[in-house]
Amino acid sequence: MRASLIQIAVDPDESVEARRQRAASLVVAQRGSDLVVLPELWPVGAFAYTVFEEEAEPLRGPTHEVMAKAAAEAGVWLHAGSFVERAPDGTLYNTTLVFAPDGGRSAVYRKIHRFGFDKGEAVMMGAGEELVTVALPQTTLGLATCYDLRFPEQFRGLVDAGAETLVVAAGWPERRRAHWTLLAQARAVENQAYVLAVGTAGTHADIPQAGHSIVVDPWGEVLAEAGSDEEILTVEFDPAKVGATREQFPALKDRRLGLAPPS
Repeated sequence: MRASLIQIAVDPDESVEARRQRAASLVVAQRGSDLVVLPELWPVGAFAYTVFEEEAEPLRGPTHEVMAKAAAEAGVWLHAGSFVERAPDGTLYNTTLVFAPDGGRSAVYRKIHRFGFDKGEAVMMGAGEELVTVALPQTTLGLATCYDLRFPEQFRGLVDAGAETLVVAAGWPERRRAHWTLLAQARAVENQAYVLAVGTAGTHADIPQAGHSIVVDPWGEVLAEAGSDEEILTVEFDPAKVGATREQFPALKDRRLGLAPPS
């Protein structure tokens, strides 16, 4: 399976519409990949709280339209990162869209864990409530966004729902980059799953971004890692390694806590 992680830079001097079109062009250029992944809140910047209200879109807004078209043109599964959604009741959400190779929408995930410690996203946005997986022909994706990475129970829930490849879209700050790589590897090892974690590059809202998008295999080995600048990280991996790893080292079968009671 071939995946391309687009570590796009969020430049405050570039308009949202210009970046939207540029991101679409980058997606289309990945024709030949099976899966393409964009980072968190790339249209506006994950820390650009002051423009969230202004740039919020309905679910089927311009980002949905442009990304659906790009997925169809490239013929890829597209995890379109996330954008600021305005729900019909006015609530803002940090929302991920996944599109099939024909451009049809396959999944919507609203970020469950909001970052900010009583400011920013934590108070401006509603919290998602549903774990979301997406069945691809080669593997089942489990969806998570940035701060979610710090909550292992979410990933264990995704694995219980069938996830074999955990996809994390982020706008992770440079000052905590060590946590980014450490947690990506931890989530892979403890769940015996691939982790595809893609972040933004550049600086927005005066916050330098970590970049360093990373792909980790079920044993915790780093298959590929980007640098700090805008970059497209493409990697080929074998989805069958998940099942083989879980069979060779069946740690998940020895769980005693957090299991659903028998019916």
